[in-house]
This record gives sequence, C-alpha cells and structure tokens, in this order.
Amino acid sequence: MSLPPIARRVPFGLALAATGIPMFMATLDNLVVTNALPVIHEKLGASVEQLQWLVNAYTLSFASLILFAVALGDRLGRRTVFAAGIAIFTLASVFAALSTDPTQLIVARAVQGLGGAAIMPLSLSLLAGSVEPRRRPLAIGIWGGIAGLGVAAGPLIGGAVVEGWNWQAIFWINVPVGILAIPLALLVLPNALGARARLDVPGVFLAGLGVLGIVFGIVRGNDAGWDSMQVVGSLIAGAVLIAAFLVWESRTKNPLLPLRLFRDRSFTIANVVGFGFSFGMFGAVFILIQYLQVVQGASPLEAAIQTTPWTMAPMIVAPLAGIFAGRIGTRNLIVAGLLFQTLGLGWLAATMSADTPYLTMLPAFICAGIGMGLVFAPSSTAVLANIVEADSAKATGTNSTLREIGIALGIAVMTAIFTGAGGQLTPTGYVDAAIPAVAVGAVVMFATAIVALFLPAGRTVQHAESAPLTREERVSA
Repeated sequence: MSLPPIARRVPFGLALAATGIPMFMATLDNLVVTNALPVIHEKLGASVEQLQWLVNAYTLSFASLILFAVALGDRLGRRTVFAAGIAIFTLASVFAALSTDPTQLIVARAVQGLGGAAIMPLSLSLLAGSVEPRRRPLAIGIWGGIAGLGVAAGPLIGGAVVEGWNWQAIFWINVPVGILAIPLALLVLPNALGARARLDVPGVFLAGLGVLGIVFGIVRGNDAGWDSMQVVGSLIAGAVLIAAFLVWESRTKNPLLPLRLFRDRSFTIANVVGFGFSFGMFGAVFILIQYLQVVQGASPLEAAIQTTPWTMAPMIVAPLAGIFAGRIGTRNLIVAGLLFQTLGLGWLAATMSADTPYLTMLPAFICAGIGMGLVFAPSSTAVLANIVEADSAKATGTNSTLREIGIALGIAVMTAIFTGAGGQLTPTGYVDAAIPAVAVGAVVMFATAIVALFLPAGRTVQHAESAPLTREERVSA
C-alpha cells in the first residue's frame, strides 16, 4: 500500500483505533461464519451448495471491489469512502442477522463484502497518512497483527458466539462496533485524496462477472450436471469475460490492474503462491471445520478450540518469519511453509475417520499453522520486492484480490469434489467424501511449493552505504 504524506497529525492510539477496529471487524467476517455453518444448515435448511455461497458471496464481492475502492477513495476522499464502507458493512450485518432463509443471508453476505472491500485497503492508507513518519513502521506492523488476528480469531469467536447465543449473534456483534466506528473515523482521520485517475468501471465488471461465472459453474456442476448448458455456459462465459478483462487492462490508460507489474518475476510468482495457498488451505478449512462438528460431534466452540493450533500459530510464527526473512531468504521460508501445510493436510486426509482421536489430528493442525505463519509475511515481502512506491497500492491490492479469489475457488472446487463423491452433512455420509477433498488441498499445496522454488532468494544483501542496490541486484537477491 502506498504511504501518503501526513495530512494531519493524529494521536497514535486514536489513529490505530479509528482504522484498526473496523478493519478487524471486516477481516473477522472472512471466517467467522465457518463454525456456524452446521447450525445454519439445521436452522435455515441450507444445502451444501448454499453453505459454500455463504462464504463465497463475501469473498467474491470483497475481491472484486478492493482495487476499485482504492481508486474511489483517491477521488472522493479516503475517509469518506472508508466511513461509507463501515456503514454498508454494518447495515448488511443487520440484514444478515434478520435473514429467515439462506438466499437472504447470501445476499446480505455479498453486501457485507462490498463494505469490507472499502474498509480493508483504505484503513492502511489512512493510518499511514495520520501518524508521524518515524512511527509508521510500528503502526503498519500493529495493523498487520490486527488483520492476522481477525482472520485467525474468526472461527474461535464465531464458535463462542454461536454456542453462547445463536447464529444471528455473529452478525449482531458488528452493529455496535460499526455505530461507534463511523463517528470515530470522521472525527479523527484526515480525508486525504490521491491521484484522481479515471475509474476503471469496465474492468470491475469484467473481472467480477468473469470470476463469478467460473465459481457458479463449479458450484452447480454436480447438481446440474457437468455437461449441462447451465454449467458449460457459465464456465465458458466466465473464461471469456476474464480474457476480455485482460485485453481491456492491456489497452486502457488507467487500468484497474496494470499488467506490466507481472513482468517482475518476484511479483508474478508471489501472486501465484498467494492464490494456490488460499485455494488449498481455506478450501480444506471449509471441509474440516464441518467434519469436526458433523462427524465428531464437537460443538461450534469445541471445534474452534480444536483448530486453535492451526489458526493461532501464525500469530507467533509470522513475526519470527518476518524478522529472519532477510537472513534466511523469503523463498526458503515460503517453500518450507508450503511443505509444512502439505504435510498437515496430507496427514489429515490419511487419518480421517468417524472416530479419529483429536491427538492424532493435533500434529497436523500444528504443521498447518506453522506453515501458514511461514508463508504470510515473506509472501507479502516478495510481492513488493521490486515494486516502486507509486505502484505499491495496486500491487498489494492485486495480491489481496487473488488471495480472496483463491479462497472462493478453493471452497467451490473442494465442495464439488465432496458432493461428487456422494458427501452429505450426516455423520455417516461425510468422511468418505471429505478425504479426497482434503487430499486435493494437500496436492495443491505441494504444487504451489514447486512453483515457489522459482522465486528470487529474497535475502538481504549487505552493500556499502554509498552503493545502493540496483534493480538487477534486488531481483537476483
């Protein structure tokens, strides 16, 4: 994310609170609903297909609009768009809590993603523009920790809330946060403007509808038939729209996604890694969280606690990986992390049964958690390794977008494998279909590790102060 000049000095703690609280709320909702899925299935009669749309509606909406929200903030004022995002997210949370059928809840989740797309990227720009330059690294580090905590704590908080109250409460808790966050943001944060480039509206629609067409085709494949006009037509339309998006981006003056960024090897491979990582890992999480509840009889809170070694380990490992990345090299850390995740998912696929003891699964959860921590920080570093500051906002936005699309496609593909193998949300009909889905996640992680071997080493090279690194030296490092 580009670091704007300070528009108005703001007390450090207030700036963090005004940007961090809404951002935590938005990142929390990525996975907060996962532990509530079996309960929503029971209370609203949601099908397996509808359950995956409860997650994908949020991630697809979020992913499609991140870069557009950044550009809109530059034109209208970052604080203005940020506050609007909080308002949209809060109102959508109300509608989600009041939903009486799965379709209403899916629509509300999509609108939540719209609000989240404005909150997530602009929170960092606003924070960086509000604090003194000497305190920016500390502020950005804390911001990253809050974002990681939001993703990691989502299943745990969701499980606790669902068990203590009801599934609607996971959305109601957003409302008081949003009501307090809007005036705080308006009072504390500067309404900074950026480059007033023309908005790439065609790019937004082409990319969003293209990804939606592909995900919809995958989701409907088992029910409608993989050779049906609905499925084949959706997949072809999605592919054509994505191709049209790439052509448009190569010709428009103000592209949503500057394709020239992909000339850089580190940027390109790091984004492929981010996509594969999200595809394999979060697709497997979607299957495994329900396995713990549907098959093993864990409550939502028990399932969240059981997966804590997986979801919380990155909070310890990621900062350490960031500290040692310059010495060890980002490539080595990323490859090791992906192999740890491969081992974890492979272990689970090999040992899953109706009565697998938790202690048998625990080493796999620890391996997966360590792996996630080793990938998070180094992959972000690799994305920006050779990107100039003027392009950093779109570079990080692109990475976030591809990660979210990876989550959506991973859930769609692994659920399609699950349902194609005859999987059902019953204790007797779940395990045999879940095993091949988790195994595919392990294969994807291993393939991604192979791709990561082609990253630049990413070590910090010591040069004399009078001889800064050239671009070629940075690439080779």
